[in-house]
Amino acid sequence: MVALVKSFAAPASHSRSEFEADVIAGLSRDPKSIPPKYFYDAEGSRLFEEITRLPDYYLTRTETGILTAHARELNAFIPQGAALVEFGSGACIKVQILLDNVPGIAAYLPVDISGEFLKGEAERVSASYPRLAVHPVMADFTKPFELPAEFATMPKAGFFPGSTIGNFEPHDAVAFMRHAAATIGHGGVLVMGVDLVKDPAILNAAYNDAAGITDKFNLNLLRRINRELEGNFDLQAFEHHAVYNRERRRIEMHLASKKRQKVTVAGRMFTFRAGESIHTENSYKYTQGSFAALARGCGWTPEIAWTDEAELFAVYVLRSR
Repeated sequence: MVALVKSFAAPASHSRSEFEADVIAGLSRDPKSIPPKYFYDAEGSRLFEEITRLPDYYLTRTETGILTAHARELNAFIPQGAALVEFGSGACIKVQILLDNVPGIAAYLPVDISGEFLKGEAERVSASYPRLAVHPVMADFTKPFELPAEFATMPKAGFFPGSTIGNFEPHDAVAFMRHAAATIGHGGVLVMGVDLVKDPAILNAAYNDAAGITDKFNLNLLRRINRELEGNFDLQAFEHHAVYNRERRRIEMHLASKKRQKVTVAGRMFTFRAGESIHTENSYKYTQGSFAALARGCGWTPEIAWTDEAELFAVYVLRSR
């Protein structure tokens, strides 16, 4: 039996100093914005998992269905004895599909910025697969990071589900794809979920759920700022907005001020006009052609792409050149 390795890589990117610097810089801009990676404290991670189970949030169930239908075919792409690196560890469900159907995977290295959530998910995987080496790596996967030395000589496969690539601005998507290639290494593969362009009504329903969970998820960012950065945001004075920008093919999420007000964060004061918003997230949607072009331009060769019947979502297998 291989025990869970409980140590984490040192996460300089998750320090208060960087969180504070990013928030102060973002609130000082016009328009105001805060990077979406700060959604994911323990409560934010929990709320996001709740979102994935909502009826209108098609992304998770559609991607899970594609992975389930084609999981055994991944044996042709993932080498025997591979270390599976998951960029941005989520709930165990999707990675378990791979672990159940690709027996050649020898180690699982989930990488995430949210340490508490990451540790819990890694422990659940370790309990389900006691012969699998599981080593959680606490790091900001949007930037280059190092894997533990003991896995350096193993062949690598990457896993990046959830269409998280859509949360990157185009230039940041290019940077991520390039350093993911460096992490996986020459000839390695990356299994990636990509949300496709579709009817805006489907998108608007997914990001403005009737249960109000996405509303809570967005507002939790302000609650985290209040707790960790001595902020005094009145959560009742802001509201969640999510709209589809047709020209840029992206959902935009905002926190809009209901009134003119002043807010203090880490000793700095910021003013808001009525209706002024903090831009908290984008979720870009791709055509199959535009994503394939992005991948090729970043050193990846698309081996295969699987979609659902309605072509809402795609799962790609990419090989690093």
